[in-house]
Amino acid sequence: MKKQRQLCTLIALAAMTFGANAQEITSQMLEKFKTENAMTASDRAIHNAMAANDVSKLAVNQANQTEMDTYFTYSVPSKGITDQQSSGRCWLFTGLNVMRSKVINEHNLAGLTFSPIYNFFYDQLEKSNLFLQAIIDTGDKPLEDKTVEWLLQHPLSDGGTFTGVADLAAKYGIVPAGVMPETYASNNTSRFTSLIKRKLREDALILRDKVAAGAKGKELQAVKTDMLSEIYRILVLGFGEPVTTFKWAPKDAQGKYMWEPKEYTPQSFYAEFVGEDYQNDYIMLMNDPTREYWKTYEIQYDRHTYDGHNWLYLNLPLDDIKQMAIASIKDSTMMYFSCDVGKELDSKRGLLDLANYDYESLLGVEFGMDKAQRIRTFDSGSSHAMTMMAVELDAEGKPTMWKVENSWGAASGHKGHLIMTDEWFNEYMFRLVVNKKYVPAKVMDVLKQKPIRLPAWDPMFAEEE
Repeated sequence: MKKQRQLCTLIALAAMTFGANAQEITSQMLEKFKTENAMTASDRAIHNAMAANDVSKLAVNQANQTEMDTYFTYSVPSKGITDQQSSGRCWLFTGLNVMRSKVINEHNLAGLTFSPIYNFFYDQLEKSNLFLQAIIDTGDKPLEDKTVEWLLQHPLSDGGTFTGVADLAAKYGIVPAGVMPETYASNNTSRFTSLIKRKLREDALILRDKVAAGAKGKELQAVKTDMLSEIYRILVLGFGEPVTTFKWAPKDAQGKYMWEPKEYTPQSFYAEFVGEDYQNDYIMLMNDPTREYWKTYEIQYDRHTYDGHNWLYLNLPLDDIKQMAIASIKDSTMMYFSCDVGKELDSKRGLLDLANYDYESLLGVEFGMDKAQRIRTFDSGSSHAMTMMAVELDAEGKPTMWKVENSWGAASGHKGHLIMTDEWFNEYMFRLVVNKKYVPAKVMDVLKQKPIRLPAWDPMFAEEE
């Protein structure tokens, strides 16, 4: 009995000690908060305004609302703005826009748009195969394994990277937009993709059960093939059957054929009109201050096709990336560019500028994280891809403004484009894909390194949408 009383006393003391160290919000703390933040007349005015308005509208910096300079020292010609609508396919639109720019300029076309839905069909099929094969490969691991958990959380997405565009185009070719037009499912991917995800997760459990029962090799591949056939059916119903042959010729401004229409396959069309090796002649540059510069990195499981390539990039300082971007623009070559587009965006004017909003003055608090800190805390990362096309240089040849072609329709931003200050570029630019001919030898030497492999769940590597 005495021992029980002693034990109870010890438990009570421990509880008191725990309570003292737990730092729960107490009444004393609440009183402190209330005293320190007693509303002034100005505070009440701000509260009344915020109660009825979007905080971003109230934080607009009126001093930065002057007329926007839209002149650029160097600009790649552009004809026509694309619209990804309610889909996460910015990566695909951007990659295809890089390709079409070359074709338009080389053939002096009035305009040309490639079909995103054609390549997206195969993207979803290929990603399904990747997922199911990864499930087979990890079939002996428990469901609680970090890799298995990540796979089941991310069986499929409509997002991607330039590496995916290059691999898909090389394998399946491309087609003009009119040959395979968009559907509701391709323009509104969320619900449709969620259904495929559900089916893939169900298939994953079946495959894991078969692995557990001792199935191997050909048996598992046969089961996987049948599963992919069902995914193919879903895609056909949503997107239509991918074209295999078509007749095409470009039209002039008056709508007349510029030459006699010719029959193509998607692969022969790609070879004749694009003709570049985007898999090997282009490299992805990254500015990630959380990791060592002048290193090559590879992202595990981050590819679009099984026989394609993992996401590979060179991590470089901003000034080096800028010099390659300027060289490409001067040579009339657009680039795949990705950034954290939602940060400090004035969507009405199409301006990305650190001075657009003054949240600190409105709220009376400081926001002091730098780029590396924002990445490490998941506050910032690449969210959207666009086509880099123009730069403004000062008298010393240093960039002051940049311009990108977006895929949100011609009515968005500045006539379908976004303009960014160089200061904004420094903080929220993440990836740029450039042709190797604009890359200095010291940068190319970095490619000779064995890539450092990073896990798919690294905070920096969400797919662009």
